[in-house]
Amino acid sequence: MKQEERRQQTIRLLVDTTRELIKEKGCHSITMQDIMGRSGLSKGAIFHYVKSKNEIFVWVLQEGLEDTNKRFMNEVEQGRRNFDEPMQKIKESIVTYENPHNVTNKVLLYLLGKEEEPAVAEALKQYYERSVYLSKVWIETGQLHGVIPKTVEAEKTAEMFVMMTFGLRVRSSIPYTHAAFKAQDVTEFIIDILSPAADGTREQKDEVM
Repeated sequence: MKQEERRQQTIRLLVDTTRELIKEKGCHSITMQDIMGRSGLSKGAIFHYVKSKNEIFVWVLQEGLEDTNKRFMNEVEQGRRNFDEPMQKIKESIVTYENPHNVTNKVLLYLLGKEEEPAVAEALKQYYERSVYLSKVWIETGQLHGVIPKTVEAEKTAEMFVMMTFGLRVRSSIPYTHAAFKAQDVTEFIIDILSPAADGTREQKDEVM
């Protein structure tokens, strides 16, 4: 087996193992010993790739984002030339952000409490920037195919959407919170901003004014 294949298999095993442990125990209770025992990997095999469990948590967090991007792009690559199918993949992702048991939510909130560690701080920065970048790519892809108006300012709109979803994820960790503005409302708000019909409404308002 080639070195890169071995590396990918080891990372896959570590991510899958850690995901399952998070579901069972939460982030704070997991130890490297737990990960070693469940994965069957030796200490040396694990520490060849990571220095701490937090680095594995970062992989788990990043995978959730990349999975959403992959599902969105799959819809585009299948020749979708309308707004609905690719947007459905984004909506599905946003709904999970409201779930307090969502693994990536748990990991994000855990890592936000470890921001004093330089490696974690850098990982969080990269994760946020990657989230904004992919949101911008999704918007620009829609604009390229004529299903999102060119008038939408991709970069600022992308960052606004990321800020909103981060808010959903933080709120999911607060017990007994009454939510008047839910994930479904967030998706409807996003659709209103991105849909061509909304652009037409704005143009009509401008003409009236």
